[in-house]
Amino acid sequence: MLEVKDLSKTYRDVQALNHVSFTLKEGVYALLGPNGSGKSTLMNLICRGLKPTNGEILWNHHNIEKLGNDYFQLLGYAPQLQGLYEEMTGLRFLTYMALLKDIPKSEIKLEVERVAKLVHMENYLNRRNRTYSGGMKQRLLVAQALLGNPQLLLFDEPTAGLDPKERVSLRHVFEQLANDHIILIATHVVSDVETIAKEIIFLKKGEIVDLGNVSELLEKYQKASLEDVYLDLFGDEHNEIDTI
Repeated sequence: MLEVKDLSKTYRDVQALNHVSFTLKEGVYALLGPNGSGKSTLMNLICRGLKPTNGEILWNHHNIEKLGNDYFQLLGYAPQLQGLYEEMTGLRFLTYMALLKDIPKSEIKLEVERVAKLVHMENYLNRRNRTYSGGMKQRLLVAQALLGNPQLLLFDEPTAGLDPKERVSLRHVFEQLANDHIILIATHVVSDVETIAKEIIFLKKGEIVDLGNVSELLEKYQKASLEDVYLDLFGDEHNEIDTI
């Protein structure tokens, strides 16, 4: 269980997050919001890339700052920006990431094959990263997040650069993992999460403006689709991608 409790983050005079609280258990959760809403800040706080100004994040009732490296063993993170080693092959990159995650050397080959198949990259691992399309790079980032079968998975705009067929394929991956993983997906593409999310968290200007499952939200706002709810909450901001 992941608990975000009264979390705030301030950059100088900018309030990026303001008293955010929610609890996640097994399943897929979506973090939706326009540019500047604080999605990426929240993701970075959960993966300990940033420290909160106030509040805390708990994993099974323990503060993640006090869990040390044990926390990183149960965490998988795929960032939005594609920071790959361009001259490495996909195989070498995943092997290198597996070593960083302390996966036993005797298990690395099978583990790399497992995650590559999940994202349909098994036939392209001998190519250099610089030759991959944007979508293939994104799939490789998702694959490295899955190494070691971590319990908590964070994906920041995971379908960026993917074509419609690849988006559907990745949704199926998330669905397969949902029963025994906590998956948090930050995205601006409502259709990527509408059918698979256990709960939707709407974030605007650093605050949660609403949360609930899709049925509850559609009934509350009397809308036919989650996209309509998004438009109702964010208006013309809906096409922007969060950069904070």
